[in-house]
Amino acid sequence: MMNPIYLDYAATTPMDPEVAQQMAACLTLEGNFANPASRSHRYGWMAEQAVENARAQMAKLISSDAREIVWTSGATEANNLAIKGVAQQHSAKGKHIITSAIEHKAVLDPCEYLSAQGFEITYLAPQADGTVSAAQVQAALRSDTILVSLMYVNNELGSINPVQAIGELCRAHGVLFHVDGAQAVGKMPVDVQAHNIDLLSVSGHKFYGPKGIGILYVRRGVKIAAQIHGGGHERGMRSGTLATHQIVGLGAAAQMSQQLLATEEAHLSALRAQLWGGLQGIEGVTLNGSAQHSVPGILNISFAGVDGESLLLSLADLAVSSGSACNSATMAPSYVLKAVGLGDDLAHASIRFSMGRFSTLEEVNQAVGSVGTALKRLRETAA
Repeated sequence: MMNPIYLDYAATTPMDPEVAQQMAACLTLEGNFANPASRSHRYGWMAEQAVENARAQMAKLISSDAREIVWTSGATEANNLAIKGVAQQHSAKGKHIITSAIEHKAVLDPCEYLSAQGFEITYLAPQADGTVSAAQVQAALRSDTILVSLMYVNNELGSINPVQAIGELCRAHGVLFHVDGAQAVGKMPVDVQAHNIDLLSVSGHKFYGPKGIGILYVRRGVKIAAQIHGGGHERGMRSGTLATHQIVGLGAAAQMSQQLLATEEAHLSALRAQLWGGLQGIEGVTLNGSAQHSVPGILNISFAGVDGESLLLSLADLAVSSGSACNSATMAPSYVLKAVGLGDDLAHASIRFSMGRFSTLEEVNQAVGSVGTALKRLRETAA
């Protein structure tokens, strides 16, 4: 039995073979396996050097200083560290936080937690294209606002927020700006300095690195309260023995992504155009999100007149999703699609196609054919 065509890169990317090879060299006695905090022998020194090399590789990808990189287990932990860390550190200044209604659960859930702790959260409604404007943020700012937390790229729609404009606004008002960059870093140019970003969350498995490793960029001078205690690692912001092999993998993935950024953007733009070109002529097909302001690897499409669950079951030869992987256990329609104006039926009958480094034109053409065949059969059955 052949494996389905993988079109769920937004959920996770397969690790690049070069990344896996560099990680494997850090696992056994013959390799660079030691604890980077062991500074009394050569094994530890070598591991520390590998970690710092990866830190520099990660910093270069986002145009930061290497000393501003804090290792985490991924973007979920980084989001929690940023949001809760700022809230606890700066509560004396104020207890108001601004975010949006279509953030990842790794942002919404910490905000809900803080709400129960006495913080006030403003949830901005997205525009029809799935973005939040700087004007919306400005209108929500208050004298007691301490943090604005918005994603760079929406994980379901691919829509790109005007991060630079929002960053300038926050900087002008003395409000910290946190960006969930999980769907942006490694896929498009991200410059934390130029965009006035104070905190940026990144996850390695979103750009061909390993799962279980990520970073929180913390601009020099920004103070946050640690959420994990036990040794004071990472400048006191995140305790725990560093996983050398995962960190080396993330560094390698960052370096590769930077080198391939322009090439991959062109490749994915061509695939996206081919996929949308093949589907948009079908009756009852609409694009969700922004046609212009979006990353090329994500395409979210609604298919009217069919049952969403039946459509997914009819596409067994495609590995696609109906939304974020973090919500796959529930049958409720996507809260992101609902927030941008879709009704329950259309939200249920929407599919996120996400392509990546190893996707091919042939696979995209096969996907177009599979969707067309499935839609025809389902609509004939329903008639």
